[in-house]
Amino acid sequence: MGTYILRRLLLMVPVIIGATFLIYAMVFAMPGDPLAGRCGERPCPPAFAAKFREQHHLNDPLPVQYAKYMGQLAQGDLGETFQGVKVSEELSKRYPITIRLAVIAILVELVIGVFAGVLAGIRKGKFVDNLVLVSTLIVIAIPTFVIGVLARKIFGLDLGWFRPTVSPAAPWSELILPGIVLGAISLAYVARLTRTNLVENLRADYVRTAVAKGLGRPRTIGVHTLRNSLIPVVTFVGADFGGLLGGAIITERIFNIRGVGGYIFQSIHSRDGVAVVGAVTVLVIVFLIMNLIVDLLYGVLDPRISHD
Repeated sequence: MGTYILRRLLLMVPVIIGATFLIYAMVFAMPGDPLAGRCGERPCPPAFAAKFREQHHLNDPLPVQYAKYMGQLAQGDLGETFQGVKVSEELSKRYPITIRLAVIAILVELVIGVFAGVLAGIRKGKFVDNLVLVSTLIVIAIPTFVIGVLARKIFGLDLGWFRPTVSPAAPWSELILPGIVLGAISLAYVARLTRTNLVENLRADYVRTAVAKGLGRPRTIGVHTLRNSLIPVVTFVGADFGGLLGGAIITERIFNIRGVGGYIFQSIHSRDGVAVVGAVTVLVIVFLIMNLIVDLLYGVLDPRISHD
């Protein structure tokens, strides 16, 4: 196990280098002048422009810029924004909020999604099964921004069950509704994945053998069948967690959440390449770590899977 984890950690290094280079190249190769709008409507003074370009290595070729950035990154420095603020400081304030939001979304996916999938699987072809299939299709077909706006209006403004906007502190209680909105589409996929795999495993030989030996249906489903059916669900949820951390831009803007998604959007809008690259680099690292955790969970769910 230890050798497997070490090997996976070493394999992360070239992935991080390749991913950050692509991100860096795409961000800094975009047309346009980073100095545009820095001095208001007037063009920036030549002395300020020269100092700005020298400070942010904008005069160097792209490979040289990237090499200098990776040198800083190797020391744990994500660089400074064009406004002179450290990216690590901004992310340290915003990541806890986005992580809380993503955790709520993941819990919604797992609890409601798995429960709905199990109900649909054991009631295949009946009313509950059709209800789950139709409702998940509806949720998947509706864009996130529509779900978010409707949820904010109905449950926030009309009924008053939740705050329509989130305060800067963003406590757990205020993130419940945004978390449900963020996890709604993924919830539908989790329900469908659970249902499909459960139905397939219920037809497996080992299930028929367990039933023939007198094992009760609740134990057959809860201990054996569901455990094997959750392997694809764990894969999806693990990958989805990394995506939720960076893909919450729409949800964060609807509910005025000051998280990582909003920070990336603002940085792209202001053409602050260092901020964009720093935030996305952290997302890449989180995504790789989550993939490692998912692979380790395979062995817990299915003892036949070995990491030796």
